[in-house]
Amino acid sequence: MEQPSSRPSILTTPQQKCSWVRACDMNEFRHEWRWHIVCAVNMPRARHADRDDASLARTDISRVQDDEVGDGTTSVVVLAGELLREAEKLVAEKIHPMTIIQGEPYIHRCAYVHTSAMHISWVGWVVVIHATQDIVGWIQANLPFADSMVVSDTECLPLHASTGFREACDCGRKALEAAAFNNASDTELFRRDLMNIAKTTLSSKILTGDKEHFANLAVDAIMRLKGSGNLEAIHIIKKMGGTLRESFLDEGYILDKRIGVGQPKRIENAKILVANTAMDTDKIKIYGARVKVDSMSKVADIEAAEKDKMREKCQKILGHGINCFINRQLIYNFPEEIFADAGVMAIEHADFDGIENLALVLGGDIVSTFDDPKGVKLGSCKLIEEVMIGEDRLIHFSGVQLGEACTIVLRGASSHILDEAERSLHDALCVLQAAVKDSRVVYGGGFPEMRMAKAVETLSATTPGKKSIAMEAFARALRALPSTICDNAGLDSSEIVANLRAAHGADPESRMGVDVIRGDIGDMYEMGIYEAFRVKSQVLNSATEAAEMILRVDDIIRSAPRQRQ
Repeated sequence: MEQPSSRPSILTTPQQKCSWVRACDMNEFRHEWRWHIVCAVNMPRARHADRDDASLARTDISRVQDDEVGDGTTSVVVLAGELLREAEKLVAEKIHPMTIIQGEPYIHRCAYVHTSAMHISWVGWVVVIHATQDIVGWIQANLPFADSMVVSDTECLPLHASTGFREACDCGRKALEAAAFNNASDTELFRRDLMNIAKTTLSSKILTGDKEHFANLAVDAIMRLKGSGNLEAIHIIKKMGGTLRESFLDEGYILDKRIGVGQPKRIENAKILVANTAMDTDKIKIYGARVKVDSMSKVADIEAAEKDKMREKCQKILGHGINCFINRQLIYNFPEEIFADAGVMAIEHADFDGIENLALVLGGDIVSTFDDPKGVKLGSCKLIEEVMIGEDRLIHFSGVQLGEACTIVLRGASSHILDEAERSLHDALCVLQAAVKDSRVVYGGGFPEMRMAKAVETLSATTPGKKSIAMEAFARALRALPSTICDNAGLDSSEIVANLRAAHGADPESRMGVDVIRGDIGDMYEMGIYEAFRVKSQVLNSATEAAEMILRVDDIIRSAPRQRQ
């Protein structure tokens, strides 16, 4: 791991290798520099991070997996846990964690500490602190051993040692790349791949019973984006009633709101102003303010002045030459009457996400002041009309500027079913988005893990030293994923994984994976079990890095909690 060359270093004498941590005011560091320290000290016997920190690391990689590709959150946690399980066995056999991770010991014993503002390492028995100039100055001014410090521009030794888990991860990644295929040049085949990926993703979710229907919806929505990958153009609304199979895709944007009373219900060639402004009477909005009058006529004068201000504001809005006004906030009765008299459709209280997406698909700006009509970009669409879905009235925008925009309407018997269906469909859309960005595809059902495990075992057979033992452990961890698939399906995991291992060993081009329907191994190509290459690659990388990080930690230094008074 190379260090930034622009940061100077502070080298302490061996006598202060531990006292510097105790001497620091940790609370001041934590609050002044947002300092989070995990000190990995190369001790003779490893003491692993406690359960909370290891769980937190796995939670983080699951969250990153969901943010990056939208699926594989369970797989990445299972693989990381299996890697740690195998590593724990090796540690129990007196194999040092650095041997497991790095394959062979360093020429110099190094352990790294990451913070948001500095980098600290131990080379041999010397503490090296890589920090910015201001932090270096603070340490020299406040630590008791500042006189014995030497400021240097030298850098810590990079990681030159060959790797155990890392080499196994690289080998597995190469095997995964070799097993992937790409049909992006053929539209029909690529759509088939996307359909299979979507059905595989939905197979473990609540939509598995109607996965063919929802896979079609998801693929149609993604194909409308024409490679842009902008999921904000895909709007999902939930309406209770009917069954899940009655869900549909609409080529346009549907807003779950109603048009104001006495206003037009249909507008063609709409010019739309999207706003986030208060449309109530302009009362004095100062907490505790009071207005005292000595007669009722003056109260009427105040109300008339408020109406005049609101009328002036409405006239400024109408001066933009619009025939539809959409507001993030409420529109009260008086301004609603003014818009109705002018023949303008007014839509109030559009939720914030809805109005952001509306501005995107309509091509307009969200405004809050109306003094400069020429500087405001209006949205437009060919038709705005009121439609019925079940027993509810909604507003439908068709012919919007963002042509790829669409809406998926989910139907279901209860709100809980609709919420779970939305999460499942969102996962499928995210995976398809990742597949469009990186069009490589691999077979699923435990096929990629078996292929990677075989490649890693082949490499370990020709690798000398204890590093080969770490590689064999890595291969066993990879085979735990198809074993988990079997266990979840109530199958004999030992028998099926052994059959898979034999099939892949006999035929290097084997496409066999777990067939949970028949309870045996099956051809993933014939079954249509496909997965996005990017999902599997992210699982492999994140799980390996998380396991390595936890293995590196020998002990954790925490500052004492601040005393509450």
